[in-house]
Amino acid sequence: MAILLIVALGVFVYSYLNDGFQKPKSPKKTVSFKVDDLKLEVFYNRPSKRGREIFGALVPYNEVWRTGANEATTFETNKALKIVNDSLEAGKYTLWTIPNDTAWQVIFNAKQYEWGVDHTTLKPLREPNFDVVKVLVPVKKIDHVVEQFTIAFDNSTDNLFLTMAWDNVKIEVPLK
Repeated sequence: MAILLIVALGVFVYSYLNDGFQKPKSPKKTVSFKVDDLKLEVFYNRPSKRGREIFGALVPYNEVWRTGANEATTFETNKALKIVNDSLEAGKYTLWTIPNDTAWQVIFNAKQYEWGVDHTTLKPLREPNFDVVKVLVPVKKIDHVVEQFTIAFDNSTDNLFLTMAWDNVKIEVPLK
């Protein structure tokens, strides 16, 4: 019994000293959408602005971004979709973006990656030869700051969009 108590106390102290009791800076999030027999799901990590300049700085323009933090962001659909003019078969994909100030290229990649970037080079792990859909969508400036990176599905106008918003920027990827 005493050994168990010592082990529990050791785990508690270790966790406390290693920020084990603080909220993660980029918490995990899963968003789902279901209508009729269509099911969509996105898994991602949500970094926060925390006073930083985001696009063109923390997230450089014209470079591949893992679209979130930590693990690679995934997008899953149980039905084939039309995305702008391209077709995406049912399946699970990693989601990558190349932001710039007027438009983002949104990339659906067939390979699953455990993490979003290489630990030694800090470059995104995306392998372009696995890209299955790449679309360009315009940037919309919004009149308020979104503190934490947010991915959502919007079907409010009977048109379905995959949306991404952070800082004062929002994009909408049309899905059919």
